Amino acid sequence: MKTLFLLKLTIFMLLNHIAPAQTKSPNVMNNSTYTMTITQTFNAPLEKVWTAFTDAESIKRWWGPVGFTAPIANINFREGNVSLVCMRSPDGFEIFNTWTYQKISAMKSIEFIQHFTDKSGKKIKPSDIGMPPGIPDEVPHIITFKKIGDQKTELTIVEHGYTNPQIVEISKNGTASMLQKFATEVER
Repeated sequence: MKTLFLLKLTIFMLLNHIAPAQTKSPNVMNNSTYTMTITQTFNAPLEKVWTAFTDAESIKRWWGPVGFTAPIANINFREGNVSLVCMRSPDGFEIFNTWTYQKISAMKSIEFIQHFTDKSGKKIKPSDIGMPPGIPDEVPHIITFKKIGDQKTELTIVEHGYTNPQIVEISKNGTASMLQKFATEVER
């Protein structure tokens, strides 16, 4: 069931969500790894966009691609702490991740390392749940927030460490889909 789900998810993202959000930087190869960068501007003040990344109930409304839900967002938003989030596919398959916060600069940036985990937060290899090759065991993220006037915010998400350019595209497409939900959350 999960293998079929992952195949459908990959095909869906590749066919239906090609670059729906603006990309400011190309994928960059660095020491045999690839970086995913995606930037989008929201019609929302900086404080509202920041809160959407720090508030558990808000995260539950936008985490995961369109069509997915997020039944769990145990957020422990402090440097050195770990949050546990879960996205659930339309057919009920759950994917758990932790975000281990490395650096938080209020209203400016969040740096964390994302791991695939079981439902208790224990780290697992992406391949343990049928993820394709090229997804590293840990994916460093840098989220930056830039105020544009009083009512707009530019958000940039950078993910490092991918070993396969096709996985970068899958991540970019999934992130772009998630940002559609994020826009609904912050622009309402």
